[in-house]
Amino acid sequence: MGNQLFQSAREAVMNVVKGKETLSSEHNHTNDYSSEVDSNSMNVAKNALSSAYANSTVAEKAQLRELQEELFNKQKD
Repeated sequence: MGNQLFQSAREAVMNVVKGKETLSSEHNHTNDYSSEVDSNSMNVAKNALSSAYANSTVAEKAQLRELQEELFNKQKD
């Protein structure tokens, strides 16, 4: 069946990544609502990664670290 927390973390990170790309393509950086949603999505992804990491295999932890790095890079953008 798979690790549900791992799946949730991956989906949350992908939502942040896709959301940032959408905002960039629309040049919608001045909208306060978009910033709030973006911040909320980032927090959800961070929490999901943390929860998943505590309950994952060694292989999943390696993938979660990659997702965390991707999230960190998007946060800097």
